Amino acid sequence: MAWCNQPCGLSVGLTGVCLALLGAVGSTAVEPVFIPVQQFTLAWIHTIEKVRWEEDYAIANDTLANDLVLKAIEARVRGSGAGMEPPPDAQLNNGWYAYKPLISQPEVLRLTRSSFAADYEFCSSGSCRPMSDFLPSNGGITLLTACRSNRP
Repeated sequence: MAWCNQPCGLSVGLTGVCLALLGAVGSTAVEPVFIPVQQFTLAWIHTIEKVRWEEDYAIANDTLANDLVLKAIEARVRGSGAGMEPPPDAQLNNGWYAYKPLISQPEVLRLTRSSFAADYEFCSSGSCRPMSDFLPSNGGITLLTACRSNRP
């Protein structure tokens, strides 16, 4: 994708995700960030119910499109409440409702980040870090997509 400044063709570099800030009025330009990863979890705290939500993703090759794609593997929510009802097929296990997301291959994740709520956590290899460790927020939307680095 052009906004990531990273070629997404299958013939170059490491597989991972690209993070980029969607332009905002008065914001300072911040270079997109590449994170080398095969699988990851996005986690956040629901702003009203104050419970944790997690979504697992993998990076996969789409040989028909000759590109990389995000694959949604599983989502989990620790409880239910305002605006976060688990789908009917969710399974309750140890306090978590786990289910398969309806959109199994999102083209891009549009993550709203605000100074009024805790930042997303980006988890991989058994460790979680605030997304701000990778890319500062401009108080707007952060775009996340599957990509390759431009380094072989």
